[in-house]
Amino acid sequence: MSETTDIITEILQSVNLNADYRTSSLSLLEAGESRYLRDLKLNFTSTLTSEHLSTKECALLGLSTAVNNNNKPLTNYFTKYAEEQGATAADVAEAAACASLLASNNIFYRFRHFTQKEKYTQIPARIRMQIMMKPVTGKEFFELMSLAISAVNGCEMCVNSHEDSLIKLGTTEERVFDAVRIASLVTSFGKIIF
Repeated sequence: MSETTDIITEILQSVNLNADYRTSSLSLLEAGESRYLRDLKLNFTSTLTSEHLSTKECALLGLSTAVNNNNKPLTNYFTKYAEEQGATAADVAEAAACASLLASNNIFYRFRHFTQKEKYTQIPARIRMQIMMKPVTGKEFFELMSLAISAVNGCEMCVNSHEDSLIKLGTTEERVFDAVRIASLVTSFGKIIF
């Protein structure tokens, strides 16, 4: 086996996929014997731990990002990983719910931000967000997931709002940074494994 094939096998095994699993983008990297595969492997591994987040929080952030990105293999992987790290069924459900809620919020608030029309800020959003009031994962962590998903979805207004809420809740900037880093790396990995 070539070094490239070995790295691909390690990558696939790390997310519980068979060694013969291929996507079109993974095949392109394999055919070109891309050195990026090493980076991809190390970047993904770095999503599993953090100096500022628990492994359970890393897993739930990965899960919420995978759900947001509609990535079935990574959703399956992070669900199992979160459960192994002590996440309850309610925690796992909330990570998925966060991705869904933020999808609507990010579109809606990006629209308001882009148009910059006062009229649109006066019309009620009529988007139910009760889950944000008493999240099972805690207010601070739900805000952290919301920030990470908002960053992935590119909603400046939501990113600023959630980051401000987190700082007011006493969250360190290192936690904020790591949450967004994890979401960005899970998104990147999902361009190759989907």
